[in-house]
Amino acid sequence: MLDLSPVYDLLGRIMPCACMQARFMQQALLGLLLIAPMTAAMGVQVINFRMAFFADAISHSAFAGVALGLIFSVSPHWTMPLFGLLVGLSIMALRRHSTLSTDTVIGVVFAAVMAFGLAIISREASVARDLQRFLYGDILTIGDAGILNLAALFAAVMAFQAWGYNRLLYIGLNPVVAQAHGVRVAIYQFAFAGLTALVIMLSIWAVGVLLITALLIVPAAAARGFARSAGSMFWWAMLVSITAAIAGLLISAQAWARTATGPTVVLCAFVWFMASQISAAIRKRA
Repeated sequence: MLDLSPVYDLLGRIMPCACMQARFMQQALLGLLLIAPMTAAMGVQVINFRMAFFADAISHSAFAGVALGLIFSVSPHWTMPLFGLLVGLSIMALRRHSTLSTDTVIGVVFAAVMAFGLAIISREASVARDLQRFLYGDILTIGDAGILNLAALFAAVMAFQAWGYNRLLYIGLNPVVAQAHGVRVAIYQFAFAGLTALVIMLSIWAVGVLLITALLIVPAAAARGFARSAGSMFWWAMLVSITAAIAGLLISAQAWARTATGPTVVLCAFVWFMASQISAAIRKRA
């Protein structure tokens, strides 16, 4: 496995505060620095496609993915993202081939995966106890293998955004017109759904099922309040997400706070969101 010690040492020198000298804090910071840009980038598209409910459906399918892994003695690190990917692609396929609205399709799949997960959990009492850590997440327990997986996904997400950001915006505005102008709508929609599902599943280790939707939506929503163009919204979302991740990790490590890292990160992003709403109101009045 690739030795990440030089990267951890560099992070310790860049942030010389006492709490960042522990190796697990350096690993957590590196994990958040990979997760935050991915959730910010995909969150912009989630808002653009009006699919905030999509993140909830994918994240709650984690229960079924984890339960299947624990029951069949397969690592949840494999079963959870694979099951989430299957659910994400299924939602997009139903959305494209159904006359029902997007919210209805997502709601039906959401109910199905939740019921499936709860049905499996109800059969195995021991599984229910192991699922608690996935509810809340814990970025402080991430290891080198998890960071390397995040790094590979980070490269894929950023390449996808660099290649297709404008096309995704076009599809979000009007997929029919985008198709008429030569954009391969189906390919981009399925790629978006698959990558978003993987981002959500791998980010659950950081903030848990209950808060992953907030990690996607809040920075992107805050960026909309600050941005004056579609392009600047992307960079504002990056800034909000990364600064909220760093601030949340540092605050949670303080003796006076002693809070869980995931919720603290989301609260920092919410502060950004409130600032964006104030900024937007001032601009509107001016």
